[in-house]
Amino acid sequence: MPTSSTLGTDLHADPGHLSDPSDLGDLRDWQSALRAQFPIVTGHPGLAYLDSAATAQKPQAVLDAVQTYLTTSNANAGRGTYTWANETTALVERARDRVKRFLRDPDPVSGRSTVHFTSGTTEGLRTVARDWLVSWLRDGDEIIVPFADHQANAQPWLEAQRLLSKRGIRIVIRDMPYEAESHDYDQTALAALVNERTRFVAATHVHHVYGANMNVHRIRRTVGPDVPICLDAAQSIGHLPVDVGALDVDFVVFSGHKAMALPGSGAVWARGARGPEFRPGGWNGSPNTTGVVSLTAALDWLEEAGTERIERWTVGLGARLTEGLRHLPSYEVLGCPLSLAADSGVQRRQGIVTFRHRGISSNDLGFILSSHDVMVRADGHCQARSGEEESSVRVSLHVYNTVEEVDRLLDVLDGLDRQTRGAVTC
Repeated sequence: MPTSSTLGTDLHADPGHLSDPSDLGDLRDWQSALRAQFPIVTGHPGLAYLDSAATAQKPQAVLDAVQTYLTTSNANAGRGTYTWANETTALVERARDRVKRFLRDPDPVSGRSTVHFTSGTTEGLRTVARDWLVSWLRDGDEIIVPFADHQANAQPWLEAQRLLSKRGIRIVIRDMPYEAESHDYDQTALAALVNERTRFVAATHVHHVYGANMNVHRIRRTVGPDVPICLDAAQSIGHLPVDVGALDVDFVVFSGHKAMALPGSGAVWARGARGPEFRPGGWNGSPNTTGVVSLTAALDWLEEAGTERIERWTVGLGARLTEGLRHLPSYEVLGCPLSLAADSGVQRRQGIVTFRHRGISSNDLGFILSSHDVMVRADGHCQARSGEEESSVRVSLHVYNTVEEVDRLLDVLDGLDRQTRGAVTC
């Protein structure tokens, strides 16, 4: 089991930011200016929206970009030669380049890496599974899948196994191992699973329940230079810098709506260096041009805002929340317990904090918080077969959230703690 100091060596952000969860004073004016750009937030000042892992709110720049497109040059892409059609086709191609730049593609102009637009992470992962993985695997091959992560990063690989089985091709799916205390991927156990038949690894960048950066950069060192790695980046795009060159992965799949774009948008970035070239199968129908416009605008907005500062802000809010929960005995915080203390040296949660009340069901707690105008998610969070079996409350933060909203949530939780402390066993 890793020690606190061992875990601390994998801090994604500068640990100097993280020793004090209230160390956000120099970002207050910056954050206030950004928050003012979200009409739904400023239009409902009494509500605290703390469910950004489900879907993020949209800044005015994204709404304006969509409105401008729909009222000036809306047409189908790749289907005509008139001006609006040509403009839309060029817009989609520029959007592919925009995704590459946002992901810091190490060689964006070579043509080797590709970007395919999808309706979101789930469809993107299924496309990789059905249109790429099944052509890559042979009888007896093995793949490694994270079955304590989101269903979207488990079901597509099981579907690929079923499709191959119908063709008489048997593959073995190994469970990605996790460290019991940190909930990070266990690199020692992973190394023991890898062999000459290991052909593919699926991983998650930021865990959607525990909020942990899963240290994906370590996987390449563990599995070696030849095994393709597919990364579910649904909870990292728009929340922290994502550098595909540094991560050394082969696929990055994400949803636009979690990154401040419209629902029904998303992308698959494919490196094209290991295995066959990624080519989505079937006939390409009309693209979601409005979604593509919104995604380009969202990435522009996020880059101008600064994903490094967004990460620092949301990590700081998450640290403030976990520090508060640590002193409320009625609550159990899921994930690495070493990250709760304000002076902890381990990697902070990436703006996602999930917990349970020891005497109140999570669904009831969600309703109680809603009655206080605090919006959170309360359910099983779509975890795959090895995930948490009991429901929980998830708070997920973004740049438009404030210190005051976190403190308001803690005040409500503290009141419940005081009311129930005598009736629960801590």
